[in-house]
Amino acid sequence: MDKQLQHYSDKLAFETDSWDLKTAMDAGENIIVIDARSPESYRQEHIPKAINLPHRKMSEETTKQLDKTALFVVYCDGIGCNASTKGALNMVKLGFRVKELIGGLDWWKRDGYITEGCRENGGAVACGCNVPDSEE
Repeated sequence: MDKQLQHYSDKLAFETDSWDLKTAMDAGENIIVIDARSPESYRQEHIPKAINLPHRKMSEETTKQLDKTALFVVYCDGIGCNASTKGALNMVKLGFRVKELIGGLDWWKRDGYITEGCRENGGAVACGCNVPDSEE
């Protein structure tokens, strides 16, 4: 039972869902949401107030202006994409406190929360993490 307790405690420490994220954002908690997909996917649709920082571009240089006291929540399109996992790993390596948004943008929308961008509140979410660096 100790292993299970640790497992579920770790999940909650390292992951969040859209309801918890929205509640924390509405409460004004010090959270920065990162869309780890390509700039084009971000332009099409993203979580309000999210910043775009593709996982391949995360470095000391690209994150130097970010508030290290904030909790960073990283997301991608959904469960079929691991850009949020790669981004969360990169941010932890850079010294940030991080959680991954389970279900990504897809579940954010399924839970009925609004999005911003050219295609806000549009249809299915397309994975934008597999765009080669030259196209970003």
